[in-house]
Amino acid sequence: MKYELQQCIGANIRSLSRVVDGYYRSCLKDFNITESQMTILFTLSKVGKIEQGKIGEALVLERSTVSRNIKLLEKKGYLTRTTDYRPEIELSKKGQILVVELLPHWEKVMDTLTNLIGTDSILQIQELERKLK
Repeated sequence: MKYELQQCIGANIRSLSRVVDGYYRSCLKDFNITESQMTILFTLSKVGKIEQGKIGEALVLERSTVSRNIKLLEKKGYLTRTTDYRPEIELSKKGQILVVELLPHWEKVMDTLTNLIGTDSILQIQELERKLK
């Protein structure tokens, strides 16, 4: 074998993702939403009304993942969706309130992770993502 298993880039990134996801899950447990749903809510709070398909592109999420999470968030009353052929979504008032409630918890996780890995590591992760896109 040319490489050792512990050198597998995919396995290392998936492992890192699971570890980091655990930090976010701990802050979200009381809100009954997932990390993907939080990311969608935060994105909508920044961009406002947007075509549903554009969310998946912007967040690099599978179409089925976006659809499933949009339906769940809509069912919980956190967003509204038009009935157009290409539906647009936006935060509802309840969703806007949730985003405000989530922000300090998200920031606490970000502080924890930043303290653990350092700002330079965050920049390296962003650079790695940029190179692979």
